[in-house]
Amino acid sequence: MSAMSAGRSALRMGPAELVQAAAMARRFYLEGKSKIQIAEEFGVSRFKVARVLETALERDLVRIEIRVPAELDAERSDALRARYGLRHAVVVESPEAGEDESSPDPENLGEVAADLLGELVSEGDVLGLAWGRSTIHMAAALDRLPPCTVVQLTGVYDAGTAERGSVEAVRRAAQVSGGDAHPIYAPMLLPDAATAAALRNQTGIARAFEYFDKVTVAAVSIGSWEPGISTVHDMLTDEERAHYASLGVAAEMSAHLFDAEGRRVGRDLGERCITVEADRLRRIPEVVAIAGGARKASAIDAVLRSGLVTSLVTDTAAADFLLHETGVQPRPALDRADPDGD
Repeated sequence: MSAMSAGRSALRMGPAELVQAAAMARRFYLEGKSKIQIAEEFGVSRFKVARVLETALERDLVRIEIRVPAELDAERSDALRARYGLRHAVVVESPEAGEDESSPDPENLGEVAADLLGELVSEGDVLGLAWGRSTIHMAAALDRLPPCTVVQLTGVYDAGTAERGSVEAVRRAAQVSGGDAHPIYAPMLLPDAATAAALRNQTGIARAFEYFDKVTVAAVSIGSWEPGISTVHDMLTDEERAHYASLGVAAEMSAHLFDAEGRRVGRDLGERCITVEADRLRRIPEVVAIAGGARKASAIDAVLRSGLVTSLVTDTAAADFLLHETGVQPRPALDRADPDGD
């Protein structure tokens, strides 16, 4: 017998071996039995069971498929989670080739984020929603939430659009959950710190602020420091934009500014804003950021470096930049047990 023929014979399984391998595979993969239990049933060693199961995979008797919906990228999601030490990272497919891949699909991101909130929110939680186009799309896509209280975390971009923006997002989430809603009818950015302080003391706004320390899950958006991508950027004067740009602003989240390394800069802006404070955000157990697109990728990196975000919903265009262009080393998962940690 030639060496080649001997090799084929060694790989060939007889009918008894095939039947036994199929039975062992069924016990292990479908019935959840351990290798020791299978070994006892068939009167062989657990090492024999391990070899048979390995052979079953090699000979295609068993095929293992890990399947997720087509719009989700499981490999990038897991790599991104590990890279930034996130609790959850969900990456959705960017627009198809031929479309503008630099821009995200806000509705798609919103739908996936809505499903993620359905997983993360439990009965009795307090859900906080910050202003942002992504969070507005997410709220519109919500179709299930356990009973929870919903509070607005920031003022509105434009008082004239409040009913179609973050206020409506809070109402929508509360309607789906059957819980109470605490909207904020006030602009996000005020002319000066004194006006902002006076508004914070108004009854309705003060009531919403009282819930900030009770928020258990928050959803926020991220903006790059450029026109049309950061609402705060667009609300400022040219002189103010130039000032904050000189400080190295790379990203904005809920009116908090960050440089490329994730350090907060321009803190004076927060004094003029109706928004949840950064230290309160850090104490929230779960903060989900929703942002995608190549144009926002650097901003997403900056905010993730800050440690204020625990989970991310993004797209493949942004994920590829975060995984291959940032130089970030894999980190351990964020621990929010110490609310004052950096």
